[in-house]
Amino acid sequence: MNATDINFENSLSFARQLDAADPLRAYREEFYFPKVQDKQVIYFTGNSLGLQPKRTQQFVDDIMQDWRELAVEGHFYSNKPWWDYHERLAQPLAKVVGAQAREITVMNTLTVNLHLLMVSFYRPDQKRYKILCEEKAFPSDQYMFQSQLRFHGLDPDEALVEVKKREGEHYWRTEDVISKIEELGDSLALVLIGGVNYYNGQVFEMEAITAAGKKAGAFVGWDLAHAVGNVDLRLHDWGADFASWCSYKYMNSGPGNASGIYVNEQYLDRKDIPRFEGWWGTKKESRFLMKPTFEPMATADAWQISNAPVLALAPYLASLEIFEEVGMKAIIEKRNKIVAYLEYILHEIDKQVASRFEIITPEARGCQLSVFLHGEGRPLFDYLMKAGVIVDWREPNVIRLAPAPLYCSYEDMFQFGQILKAGIERNS
Repeated sequence: MNATDINFENSLSFARQLDAADPLRAYREEFYFPKVQDKQVIYFTGNSLGLQPKRTQQFVDDIMQDWRELAVEGHFYSNKPWWDYHERLAQPLAKVVGAQAREITVMNTLTVNLHLLMVSFYRPDQKRYKILCEEKAFPSDQYMFQSQLRFHGLDPDEALVEVKKREGEHYWRTEDVISKIEELGDSLALVLIGGVNYYNGQVFEMEAITAAGKKAGAFVGWDLAHAVGNVDLRLHDWGADFASWCSYKYMNSGPGNASGIYVNEQYLDRKDIPRFEGWWGTKKESRFLMKPTFEPMATADAWQISNAPVLALAPYLASLEIFEEVGMKAIIEKRNKIVAYLEYILHEIDKQVASRFEIITPEARGCQLSVFLHGEGRPLFDYLMKAGVIVDWREPNVIRLAPAPLYCSYEDMFQFGQILKAGIERNS
């Protein structure tokens, strides 16, 4: 049954019925929740920082113990040797992003990785030099684009092209993205878009856009910060050239933690690919022979530069263990249902407070609903936070709500509606 076909009710008893029937309900107990006024919060900011899995501590403690007892020998003789620790993340991550394990590695942080990937996949010449992104991409991406273009001696005002939303609309239309790709034609060197927009929560039609970019002769990459662990991804089948993502949002790996990358198999095991290279990208078999010439790993590990930061990777591995147990299919099924219920609750409350807000997230969505608060402002946000509802504020007047399926409950959605209504009535 489609989630939108359910006859929802705005009642505590109905929300509890949904929770009782939820096959993922036990995983809520796998996470630590902050408290406000000694009460567990309603947490809507998994799109910014996921909650800590309880099993994370043991993964970190294992490394601390190995360091304490083995010191340098932990690289090779610990239970999970450090020198290849990152390889343990490739297979479970491949399932999450729809790739082959050899197309995946984990290293650095998101913007660092995008810069490194652009060494390989942004190679402008006199003819092809333009980059296509979405209007008002996440600021870090904008800074990256501008600095990359200046590095190549190009003017960002001329070489960076943004696909805009139509006048009066809150979302992008796929036909407009494809039309812009076709318009740029053989001047287009790179398409690099956020797969899920951070502001309005829109999921771009990545397969269609990838196909259009490739048809135009451009490289196509994806910033998947808000997509990984949230939406269905099939990077290998879509033929995307590369992608990168952070791990601390829906993947619950901890603040500022390590980033993952995907590099399509056609670029693997090749010495003719330009990239910035370092010791950990050279062949594992001969790495400690200290050869003066780089011999790339036959996997995405060739883009590794330095040895793996295992204390950062341990929480990521702990979280991936949960994703392995649950599977993306089950996560997406609950996501669809709980977001549909949240949308229903918002509409019901909206009727009771005389149309005070608007959902600007289109039907092409993941966990996030972005809500424009007409006639409301920061006082409502502040009220929600003090009431134990952790939400995210974005200027000029938007709150972002992201009920992560692994730890949010249907009762949370109902209780949020009641608190929201009380906050609006209090501020009226």
